[in-house]
Amino acid sequence: MSVVAQDARGCVLDTRSLLDQSYSRCIRWTRTDKTRVHCSFKSLQTVCRHISEKGGAVSAGNAPISTKVNKKRKRKHTDLNQGEIDIKAFHDKVQSVILEGTLALVESAKACGNLNSTEESTEDPVMFPECGLSGLCEMAKQLPLVDAEEQETGAQALEDSPTLNLDLFSRVTENKSDSAAVVTLLGEEYVIPAKSAFLLSDFTRVQPLVNYGLKFDLVVIDPPWENKSVKRSRRYSALPSSQLKKLPIPLLASSNCLVVTWVTNRPSHLRFVRDDLYPHWGVEVVAEWLWVKVTTSGQFVFPLDSEHKKPYEVLVLGRFSSTVNGTEGCWSESVSIEDHRLIVSVPSTLHSQKPPLSEALKPYIRPNAKCLELFARNLLPGWTSWGNEVLKFQHASYFTMTPAEDDTN
Repeated sequence: MSVVAQDARGCVLDTRSLLDQSYSRCIRWTRTDKTRVHCSFKSLQTVCRHISEKGGAVSAGNAPISTKVNKKRKRKHTDLNQGEIDIKAFHDKVQSVILEGTLALVESAKACGNLNSTEESTEDPVMFPECGLSGLCEMAKQLPLVDAEEQETGAQALEDSPTLNLDLFSRVTENKSDSAAVVTLLGEEYVIPAKSAFLLSDFTRVQPLVNYGLKFDLVVIDPPWENKSVKRSRRYSALPSSQLKKLPIPLLASSNCLVVTWVTNRPSHLRFVRDDLYPHWGVEVVAEWLWVKVTTSGQFVFPLDSEHKKPYEVLVLGRFSSTVNGTEGCWSESVSIEDHRLIVSVPSTLHSQKPPLSEALKPYIRPNAKCLELFARNLLPGWTSWGNEVLKFQHASYFTMTPAEDDTN
């Protein structure tokens, strides 16, 4: 269970626990044999320090979250540009919600034995290779496009290809097994969670996801938003906001599907999602949630009142409504969603990796819901995932693998 504490304000997620559970049963495939292994992530959570506004690490120990706002020289209102004014207005609106809610949730988590770390990390930083998946997608564009009527529908199963000579770019690939699988794809080893499915492609090859034939009850979108940090780091290719409208959400969403979009703290992105993108898809905004990032000792990873980096990100939640035979489809058991609910967790040390939302969103979707993540960079058990780096964090280099005893149960 990844939810370690919750109340009316939100919940605290133990992301590491959820991921470890996902790989508790794992089989390593070779051309001639299958062996059981135990898989776990090598590196995931931020140590028990927070980062100062100037970028330096500051020891946090086991001290509680401070309720005191640091005093600093403020620029005159006329010195702020419109974007900064909008950021300040939004921060002023949510600051007290974040501060009070996080304090209460962290205390509840500590009472359950979580977020109590007092020691500095002694592990060396883990260096991971570049897998070049986006480059492979670019190469795949050179392959001839298949006419819509000639495209194969459905999916291909890992189990159906003993040599794993699969077409990952034009058909959805599934692991139907109850166990995770370590398999060789594109000449590299990847760990594929149980009951998961994925398509490795970009906008030009999204049609196979539509041809997959499933209607999803939950769609989570993590767009590669354009910003200065991304341009400087070149960690991934950003996408103009207007291009997001091309996502075929109406063709992928079931009636009353819950659509969740991760948004940066840039106000123009938030306005675009609320006022332009969601209406374009026929999605009604129902709530804004906040992901609050804390260290293993329960401190904000950045000072809450920092002018440059905030220890939180926004999620915009909406409901998709479809019209069938002139009537609006709906799920009669759907429940209302509270606004400004908090998801508190320790962020991954891997750039741009978000916490899995399965447990946090479970009360708001139908039982046995079909779930889809767009622009995914890793896979989740029971989910379908799409993106041009969808296998990035599934590469074997991110995992520690040790032999495991055969499961006799």
